[in-house]
Amino acid sequence: MKKNLVLLLVMLMVVSVFSIACSAKTEEPAPAPSDSEPAAEEATVEFPAMSLNMSVSTSDSSSWYEGAEKFSELVSEKTGGKVDITVYPNEQLSSGSQTKGIEQLQNGITDISFHSTIIYSILDPKFGVVSLPWLLPNEEAVDKALAGPAGAAINEILIENNIQPLGFGENGYRQITNNNKEIKSPADLENMKIRIPGINMYIDLFKELGADPTAMNFSEVFTSLQQGTIDGQENPLPIITSSKLYEVQKYISLWNYSYDPIILGVNKDLFDSMSPELQNIFEEAGQEACAYQIKINREEGATAVGFLKDQGMTVTELSAEEIAAFQEKMIPIYEKYEDVVGKDLLDTFRDAIK
Repeated sequence: MKKNLVLLLVMLMVVSVFSIACSAKTEEPAPAPSDSEPAAEEATVEFPAMSLNMSVSTSDSSSWYEGAEKFSELVSEKTGGKVDITVYPNEQLSSGSQTKGIEQLQNGITDISFHSTIIYSILDPKFGVVSLPWLLPNEEAVDKALAGPAGAAINEILIENNIQPLGFGENGYRQITNNNKEIKSPADLENMKIRIPGINMYIDLFKELGADPTAMNFSEVFTSLQQGTIDGQENPLPIITSSKLYEVQKYISLWNYSYDPIILGVNKDLFDSMSPELQNIFEEAGQEACAYQIKINREEGATAVGFLKDQGMTVTELSAEEIAAFQEKMIPIYEKYEDVVGKDLLDTFRDAIK
């Protein structure tokens, strides 16, 4: 009897274990994603809709304007059309005043601009270091200086003035035109009334050369030359051609006496309000647009001499010896402006081209 009971219990236990084993489900690993299934899309940055204005000093046929338009196109493209930048030529936003144009950029009335360091130096004379006479002898020296510590020093001064730098473009080397005669020596400039941007360094420079410097907004130059109010002016070749100054000037002397960069700047308060992603877009677009502007500006300069000859201008290319006579006259300018711009900043530029 006991044997039968034990046997029955053993059989019940076997049946119970077998039932549990049969009812258990094995957990299978999750299937690997198929190559044909689309991957999850990365999160995209949503940019706020913005309508911004940008000012340039020169006409809509200039390399400045083309560079500004390039910047506008790049920013629009990189933000999916959310950020729209309208470019205004000829200082339209500041009634023709370049100085007021920079003040408007500082104050946020204008959002973005291309302005020359020559005009910036009216607000802070340290900007004038770049354009000291014959400091940067050629384009290779220019590119080296502005890409290194010298350019970084200028950028720091911009930030101190509430302007965020996005890159250096260029106006180029400034040449001199007039209606009286060929200019080949300092004596040729004696008492000649030459329009200059209204900065002290150029006033002192041309007085040292015996000329009569006259400060004037660029928007007034063509008419003043046409009416004989002034005898001549100085500007880079692309500006002379794009502004059609050859129509009211007979002579041009190529002396490369002063280099003139332009700054692509954005109001710093506006820039600081942007997301890091949008700031990166502005910086990338700025570098690309400035490189584009420099390229076309130098291309225009290379073809300008032949064009001006074809327009009837007398083109005088100064020799190294002739330029040396002008440089000798500049010793007092360097003695004075070393104190004005600061010896450390001036030495930074001198060291950049060694």
